[in-house]
Amino acid sequence: MKFTHINPYDIKPLDSTTQADGQRYYLTPQGKKYPSVTTVAGIFAKDGIIKWRKRVGEEEANKISTQASTRGTAVHKVCEDYINNVEDYTKNHMPSNIQSFNDLKPLIDSNINNVVMQECQMYSDYLRVAGTVDCIAEYDGTLSVIDFKTSRKPKKKEWIDSYFMQTAAYAVMFEEMTKTPINQLVIMITVDGSEPQVFTERRDSWIWKFVDARSEFERRYNA
Repeated sequence: MKFTHINPYDIKPLDSTTQADGQRYYLTPQGKKYPSVTTVAGIFAKDGIIKWRKRVGEEEANKISTQASTRGTAVHKVCEDYINNVEDYTKNHMPSNIQSFNDLKPLIDSNINNVVMQECQMYSDYLRVAGTVDCIAEYDGTLSVIDFKTSRKPKKKEWIDSYFMQTAAYAVMFEEMTKTPINQLVIMITVDGSEPQVFTERRDSWIWKFVDARSEFERRYNA
């Protein structure tokens, strides 16, 4: 399948830095330093992650986290190249990651087109955050923020608040920078040994939870 790409927007890349504690910050063209969307959206889950690391041990936690991050990055790259119409989009990828992509492929083929951007960096002076969005395109005919995820087990909707908060923030950033509103959020998850999952939500159902997270982030880190 060949995807149609439509990108009338001239959005420049942003410089970014990652601190020793894993927090990522971006520098806007006006010189403002904003935390990443992912860093802010994960603020409420941080305490739980600390408890989990203590329970399984630092060595095992680091191993699991590294494997998950590496796999997620690889599968996302396959998705990105495929949607960008790269002919040999599976080249140099592990068979397991190709299989994870192949589980998502029918859903991508039947729902995504008219791609506006992928891996584009944006920021919002209103939210005081920045970040790199996975994909903005039409999903089932509706302009959407689309996020690709990997998981070892099926997710329940109530487990993925941070995913919806992230994509809601991207929707606001996109509208602030382009004057084009996006209301639909789409989370596509490839799951080991199971059917892929797709969750859709509305931006306005989640953006205020992100605003709360941003306030808490500022309270904790004065940033």
